[in-house]
Amino acid sequence: MPIFEYECLKCGEKFELLLMGSDVPTCPKCGSRDLKKLISVFNSNVKKGFAKGSGACSTCSGGSCSTCGIVK
Repeated sequence: MPIFEYECLKCGEKFELLLMGSDVPTCPKCGSRDLKKLISVFNSNVKKGFAKGSGACSTCSGGSCSTCGIVK
């Protein structure tokens, strides 16, 4: 069940909706169906071993860092 972000073209409200199947999105503020789908930004948690760096972050002491995922 994806979460979509919209902007209402009638009242300007920006909101997120969890849509299932054939659900038709409507603005929660004014009820309009005249919406613009926005590009969503997502967050990803980089796990140790996926990000390799040449330097160290501010919390590293030159070794592996579990905070930023830098592996040396």
